[in-house]
Amino acid sequence: MKKQNLSAYDPADIPVLHNKKVAVITAQWNVEVTQSMETACVETLLKHGLTVDDIMQIPVAGSFELPYSAKHIAKNRKVDAVICIGCIIQGETRHFEFIAQATANGIMQVGLSCEIPVVFGVLTTNNMQQAMDRAGGKHGNKGTEAAVACLKLLAM
Repeated sequence: MKKQNLSAYDPADIPVLHNKKVAVITAQWNVEVTQSMETACVETLLKHGLTVDDIMQIPVAGSFELPYSAKHIAKNRKVDAVICIGCIIQGETRHFEFIAQATANGIMQVGLSCEIPVVFGVLTTNNMQQAMDRAGGKHGNKGTEAAVACLKLLAM
């Protein structure tokens, strides 16, 4: 059965972690969406053992800047994981395809090259309503899902 709510998870299945440092990098493009996702992400991390001092929140201009920022943070700061949050909405040109693919590939490459969890919390939607539905609307919040994925990876 297809999962409809991104925020639905069993808290008992999520490890409680302490003394782990996580960077949450958030694109400021489509900020009404990404801010909601960032808030849900941080709340979920706090709920499962991290403290405010364990979470570094970093704003960047847009989703295209997430891979570079993630690599810079992963290589130069003492973090155990990075969560990338962004929102790319389809427009009238192919720009969407290029940005979405470059962002996804870039984030994946950072995780592989830096050997720490780098979580893809980037929405790629057809319109603003779909984005809002996934940033606290009827489909939950992708920020929560990104935090849960991060916590599970850190517990490996």
